[in-house]
Amino acid sequence: MAISNSISSRSGEETPLLLDYTVEGVVDYKGSPVLRSKSGGWRSAGLIIGVEITERFAYYGISSNLINFLTGPLGQSTATAAENVNAWSGTSLLLPLLGAFVADSFLGRYRTIVVASVLYVLGIGLLALSTLLPFYSPSLNQINKTTISTGPSQFQVVLFFFSLYLVAFAQGGHKPCVQAFGADQFNGEDPEESKAKSSFFNWWYFGLNSGTVVTYFTVSYIQENLSWALGFGVPCIAMIIGFIVFLAGTRTYRYTNIKQDEKSPFLRISTVFITAIRNWRTDSSAIATEEESHGRLPQQSSVQFKFLNKALIVPNGSKEDGKTYCSVAEVEEAKAVLRLVPIWGTCLAYAIVFAQSSTFFTKQGATMKRTIVPGFEIPAASLQSFLSLAIVLFVPIYDRFLVPVARVFTRKPSGITMLQRIGTGMVLSALSMVVSAVVETKRLKIAQEYDLVDRPSVTVPISVWWLLPQYVMFGIADVFTMVGLQEFFYDQVPNELRSIGLALYLSIFGAGSFLSSFLVSAIDEVTGGSGQDSWFATNLNRGHLDYFYWLLAVLSAFGFGAYLYFARSYIYKV
Repeated sequence: MAISNSISSRSGEETPLLLDYTVEGVVDYKGSPVLRSKSGGWRSAGLIIGVEITERFAYYGISSNLINFLTGPLGQSTATAAENVNAWSGTSLLLPLLGAFVADSFLGRYRTIVVASVLYVLGIGLLALSTLLPFYSPSLNQINKTTISTGPSQFQVVLFFFSLYLVAFAQGGHKPCVQAFGADQFNGEDPEESKAKSSFFNWWYFGLNSGTVVTYFTVSYIQENLSWALGFGVPCIAMIIGFIVFLAGTRTYRYTNIKQDEKSPFLRISTVFITAIRNWRTDSSAIATEEESHGRLPQQSSVQFKFLNKALIVPNGSKEDGKTYCSVAEVEEAKAVLRLVPIWGTCLAYAIVFAQSSTFFTKQGATMKRTIVPGFEIPAASLQSFLSLAIVLFVPIYDRFLVPVARVFTRKPSGITMLQRIGTGMVLSALSMVVSAVVETKRLKIAQEYDLVDRPSVTVPISVWWLLPQYVMFGIADVFTMVGLQEFFYDQVPNELRSIGLALYLSIFGAGSFLSSFLVSAIDEVTGGSGQDSWFATNLNRGHLDYFYWLLAVLSAFGFGAYLYFARSYIYKV
């Protein structure tokens, strides 16, 4: 965003540039120009972080204990429930691509957030309603004419999953737009606001994990010990409060000023690819001649993905009004998007590991000794709070200590590059899987020593605190990789596509959830054949989650190797 500074003079002398100025490229809610002092900044971003805290409180109020609801009241097997959780989570994280497209092309981020919030509240409300219905319906035994209880009614199951996927659909519009809208409140061309924008992604993640810590400690307890309906109702109320907070800041927000006479960024990028494909037979000499006529071509990026330079030629080989079919800026814009693909693909291994914390980690904890004081056990789902707690504690350390120290050596505002940050987290993620495998091996050994292999209802005498290291390591990995991916996919896409950029980041974890579901299903099928217990047996004491964790550690190592290869050749957007 360009800056228009005002200079005042007093006694015929010019004074220094004032701190206040009109921020170009953005407008207020009425479409009028805005002053820096009266819009955006931490004041507006703080409100947006607030609504994200309540949205994450609501989302994790559903997802954190979903596997226990499916294996409990709905009576599903562990493997089936894990597949359903991964499928829902994957859908939730892929739908942001649709929501971001609608926001960037039609509604804008603010309106998309408003519509998504309304649907969100409706979805959670229906979810709570579905749990008020009796879980087991009476049925008449035709043999002895007695009444027996069957599983949940078909209507209840349909209503539950409809509500669940309505929440996923609403989150698809909410998630990418809220974060992009929050980052939009800072002007990247202002030195102070540029630093604040980099910190915004750290404190954004700090805020949303603060919300999830509260969720794990409160909502999971309510769901398991009081009522599932109340356990889903509390997140619904939280979402309503967050929506009201968001609307309260309407007058202070900065809104992206989209020029109606410009081509859609989707149209520009797709035109480059289509034109390059049409010109695929163009000989190299014609392309070289066209490149030479553009002295402005960036030297490094023009060599990378050079086949897209064919889009500089008019499809029929002629010139129209002396202009090429696609401009240099449009070709470079398309290359910037294409550069993201290898990074996206090589982060999938990390996303598969990420999916385990809300499924098998939770089921592990349910078998272990969870007594804090006599008569009180922490819910298994609340163990995920330690992951979020590790994030909440580590973000200030990273932002206030590690980044300033790194700046001394690298002279970079962010301390280390975004790709270095992502890679560091990937290494920690692989190590967390090694730790998880070792701990699960120990749990299985103790179950054998105490002859509990065939007694799954009996608690294995090993403290649940043995799971703490893997949660903490994975939380620290998130601070590096998750936040790094957020900033990377926001910063490295064209300005008009920043919602799409964040949706691409989320889609990594959506695809990872589906891949995790596929892996679980395939491994369950292969290892559970011929009457044998699969790695994911409902009786975990007969399963082998440790083998699965070792497999994920190996996949993570291969994923990091591929990531390192592509990251070293990546050219950052100028």
